[in-house]
Amino acid sequence: MTYNKKFLLMSAAFLAFSTINSTAQEVAGDSVMQHVSGKRLSIGGYGEVAMSRMFYSDHVNRYGTNPQNYKNDPSHGRFDIPHAVIYIGYDFGHGWTMGTEVEFEHTGTGSTIENEADEAAEWEYEQEKGGEVELEQFWIQKSFAKWANVRAGHIVVPVGLNNAYHEPLNYFTVYRPEGENTILPSTWHDTGISFWGNAGKFRYEVQAVAGLNAMLFNRDRWIHSGAGSPFEFKPANKYGFAARGDYYIVPGVRVGISGYIGNSVHNTYPNDIEGKDKPYDKVKGTVTIGSVDFTLNKYNWIVRGQADYGNISDVDKINIIKDAKAHASNSPVKSASRDRGVARDVHALHARDGGGARRARERVQGQGAHRERARADRPPDAGRRHGHARRRDGRSLAAVLRRSRKRPGDGTGSRARDRKAGRPRDRRRLDQDGRRS
Repeated sequence: MTYNKKFLLMSAAFLAFSTINSTAQEVAGDSVMQHVSGKRLSIGGYGEVAMSRMFYSDHVNRYGTNPQNYKNDPSHGRFDIPHAVIYIGYDFGHGWTMGTEVEFEHTGTGSTIENEADEAAEWEYEQEKGGEVELEQFWIQKSFAKWANVRAGHIVVPVGLNNAYHEPLNYFTVYRPEGENTILPSTWHDTGISFWGNAGKFRYEVQAVAGLNAMLFNRDRWIHSGAGSPFEFKPANKYGFAARGDYYIVPGVRVGISGYIGNSVHNTYPNDIEGKDKPYDKVKGTVTIGSVDFTLNKYNWIVRGQADYGNISDVDKINIIKDAKAHASNSPVKSASRDRGVARDVHALHARDGGGARRARERVQGQGAHRERARADRPPDAGRRHGHARRRDGRSLAAVLRRSRKRPGDGTGSRARDRKAGRPRDRRRLDQDGRRS
């Protein structure tokens, strides 16, 4: 599966005749402690309930090959709880504070049923409820001065307008804007260390966090899933660096710039393609992002906008690695194809000549297609006719017969006794009736 190397995104939105106070936005990382009122323990949070009505078909193939078949379908509506958030903060004194943010998305987790558009529109049960329960922030901070604060733990990565200002009052739409929310991790939060502060009209922050995982990138959502992890831990073989600066020109006017850089290859588990003499050891997959955004909240007008640019290096090699890992039976990186029978290590795609990797990939894909056709053409009882009827415990009948049949010799079936007596082992196979041929 391939994906785009670069993107450029620009958007702007405005709301006229606002009665909201002329204050610029607060960075999301600061919002945990906004509600503190001089007490040691502070509790806060926010939530949102959305009701939407879509005046188009809800059929999974409404944008498929025959969209005209669904153009007259009725509208549909839904209720949703996109976010319910709880803040807990504690001031230990002497400049030490702790902040946490627990977020429930779409009412949390559970068991649900969903319609898979990319799997022939079949219905599948998933062990989730369309939502998540996430620890979005969990950090401890030491404040030396207003301009010098060190924060370590799980923190928000404030790259782009949506990540820095992602609370419901910071955007005009019912849900977060589709632009950055689609192509960037949102909300982007990761474990690392941050140095931030305020100096006059400036707010600045520099972070070092766990790197993105290129094996989770895709062509539809770019790096959106790259900050996540399919494991109970986050691989951190590589690291990324983020920075943000905001300038509050006058009350109600803010201009910000932010960026990120970090390598994304070799940041997965197991890290089996990095090392001396391995073909993809030098592949980095460097992710570079730059963003400019602004907010105007003045004269009864609210205007917000942003422009983002991003780039990934070594895209052609990352695609080869992803294709190989997707066909590995024990890999968490799953292929979009239905074949699960081809297992190949990524090193099988390495070749000394220029076209070797391409030919190796085509050979792997061809084997998968051949197996698919063979399964489709095989009669339903083919397994039984060839002595491979499946038992309830998953073993084939032929395998059971091989284990239970007594070997020639003293009649005990003991391989050790056969070897001790100097008798040769019988390596003949069972036929379909369980007899040796």
